[in-house]
Amino acid sequence: MFRFKGLFAWLVTLTLFVFSAAVQARSMVSVDRHEVNMRAGASTKHSILWALSKGYPLEVTGRKGKWLKVLDFENDTGWVYRPLMTKTPHVIVKTGVANVRSAPSTHSRILGKAEYGEVMRTLGHRNAWVKVQREGGLKGWILSRLVWGW
Repeated sequence: MFRFKGLFAWLVTLTLFVFSAAVQARSMVSVDRHEVNMRAGASTKHSILWALSKGYPLEVTGRKGKWLKVLDFENDTGWVYRPLMTKTPHVIVKTGVANVRSAPSTHSRILGKAEYGEVMRTLGHRNAWVKVQREGGLKGWILSRLVWGW
């Protein structure tokens, strides 16, 4: 009997750990068209809150049919049509200006600057850095605390 209770407690603990890890994982999408409307509700009958540009990263917080309830880097929420989204990773600059560097180090050469609200494609991660690329242009590294997305 004692072994059964111990095994049961171990299984409950393991289940809680797996569930909490799944809850913490962020589901992200990004805009897959030149421009997509974020709406107040899950249909085209709802008002347009604003337009989002290609690559704009969003965190999925809910679903209703083919619509996704999303959160952006400024904690604004709305709804987007799922077929217009992609799983291609992007980030958005959340600070005034971020240095884009040649390597993932504050000692590496600055290749350029990225400004608040600029969307960039995510190419990889290394420690506290994100490798990014502007559409058709500059490629380099930005400190991950200066961007939002994945």
